[in-house]
Amino acid sequence: MPFPSPAHTLSRRRFLRQSFAFSALASLGSFSGLATSVPSDPAAAQLLVLGDWGYEDPAAQSQVAAGLRAYAKQHSVHAQALFLLGDNWYGELAGGASSTRWQTHFEEMYPAGDFPCPAYAVLGNHDYQRWPESKVDAELEYARSGRNSGAPTRWTMPARWYRFEFPAKDPSITFLALDSNMPKDNGKESHGRDFTLTPEQQAEQLAWFEAELKRPRTTPFLGVIAHHPVYSDGPHGDHPVLIRDWDPLFRKYHVDLYMAGHDHDLQHLQFEGHPTSHFLSGGGGADLYSLKVDPAQRGPYAQKVYGFSHISVTSRLMTLRHLDQNGTTVHAFTRTPEGKINVLS
Repeated sequence: MPFPSPAHTLSRRRFLRQSFAFSALASLGSFSGLATSVPSDPAAAQLLVLGDWGYEDPAAQSQVAAGLRAYAKQHSVHAQALFLLGDNWYGELAGGASSTRWQTHFEEMYPAGDFPCPAYAVLGNHDYQRWPESKVDAELEYARSGRNSGAPTRWTMPARWYRFEFPAKDPSITFLALDSNMPKDNGKESHGRDFTLTPEQQAEQLAWFEAELKRPRTTPFLGVIAHHPVYSDGPHGDHPVLIRDWDPLFRKYHVDLYMAGHDHDLQHLQFEGHPTSHFLSGGGGADLYSLKVDPAQRGPYAQKVYGFSHISVTSRLMTLRHLDQNGTTVHAFTRTPEGKINVLS
């Protein structure tokens, strides 16, 4: 079926709901039965994923962080990276890059003793709030100040969008980290307390994105991370601007994995004929959202639950897990470089 134009959003949504049926998984892979625990390959590189974590009230964030630490210890997950999928700071970040929240809500919440690795971060809509100053500027400054002063921060955000390979030695996957805070689809940027990229920045990033996708790469996998989902069964729904601008590039350049947050839940969406696994991890500590689309209609998985995610990757296999706040696997699947999907739980 030809890719619908952006003007046919309703038709597209109806198509996508109907396009994925569990019986169609024969072309992608197959179910192998439920699994409460998915063993890790000791040779795999490990990364842990959180989205929507920096809530003003850290009660739920603390529970998820405790589950993350316990899970990593119990399963000997020596993470080579943390991925922070945006909405890093809700509310006021008093003092900007010097705020005490950096210590209490980041450095101590995910301590270097447990996670002595880079924390690759992207910007969410709550980061794009002036409260009263720009939290975007503060997050970029915090990353710079750590590098320049030799301070032991692991916060890694060299720019609003950037590229890196994982793991650093003998990488298996190339990641492009993007800024999904887009002007409205009429091209107008937001003003006031909530703001976005300017149209000029949006165009600059899009040109950079495709140029990076065209670059030769040696890794068998290609991933993209940002805050807003392209497709979501949660209340925010599908994103018309990202469908228009990014999804054709996912298809053209065969992006294996897209990771996002924004909707406060855990999701895995897989569409027949689409090369990309959409892996959403937004349960890091902010208040949970009820799903808008029944996951039975557009799956294979979506759940309103606090939690985090774990990805292990080798040159031949990527294993992706969603875990609840207690570290229990609630969904897992594998993916090969050829695009074969095998849902494990």
